[in-house]
Amino acid sequence: MPKGIATALALLTITAAAEYPDPERFRPAIDAFLAADAESPPPRGAIVATGSSSMRGWHGRIAEDLAPLTIIPRGFGGSNMKDVRHFLDELVLRHAPRAVLLYEGDNDAAAGATPEDILAHFDAIAAGIHEALPETRIYILAVKPSIRRWHIWETMSATNAMLADRAADDARLTFIDIATPMLGEDGEPLPEIFVADNLHMNGAGYDVWRDAVRPILVEAELGHEVMAAD
Repeated sequence: MPKGIATALALLTITAAAEYPDPERFRPAIDAFLAADAESPPPRGAIVATGSSSMRGWHGRIAEDLAPLTIIPRGFGGSNMKDVRHFLDELVLRHAPRAVLLYEGDNDAAAGATPEDILAHFDAIAAGIHEALPETRIYILAVKPSIRRWHIWETMSATNAMLADRAADDARLTFIDIATPMLGEDGEPLPEIFVADNLHMNGAGYDVWRDAVRPILVEAELGHEVMAAD
C-alpha cells in the first residue's frame, strides 16, 4: 500500500484513540504570527522552528543558541502534532524554509495518543511539507522526559524510537535526541532543569537543548545559510 494512503487510513482511526481538541483554538496565536510576518517579513529559505510550549519557551534565546543560522520561531504553547498539521501553511509553508525544526508529541502523549497516533500525524506533516517543498529538511526533536509526565514516559520513549526509525529511512529527516541528556544517572529526569511545574524547562534545560541541537543543526545547515543569504 502506498505510504500516503496508509497514512490517511491511520489518521482516520486516531480521533477515537486520543482526545485531540479543535486546532482552531489556536487561531489568535496563528493570526498574531501572520500579523508579525506582515509587519516584518521573515526571509525565505530560513529555518522554521515550531512546536509546543517547550519550543515556545525557547523563543527568547533560540536565535543566539543556534547562531549564525537564521531561525523563524513559531512555537505555540499547548499544541500537538495535529495542530501543526492543521496550520502547516501558515506556520511553515508560507516561509518556504530550507529546514524545519519540530518539537511535538509531548501533549499528544498526555492526551492519550499512542506512539502510532503520533507517528501518523508526523508522517502527515512531513508529507505536507515535502509535497510543497520536496528538498526541505526536517529535524525532529525527541519527545522530552519530565517529572510531571514521567508516568507516560514509556509511551514517549516508544514514540521516540518510531520517530528515529522514520528518520533513518529518509535522508531529509534527522532525529535529534534531546531526551537522553535530560536524564540523570538514575535514568530519571534531572530535577534541576525544570521550573516549578516540573514540566517546562528553565535556563539549564534549554542549555541541554542547545548543546544537543546546535552541533547537529549548525554542521548540517551552515553551508545552506550562506547560499540562502546569496
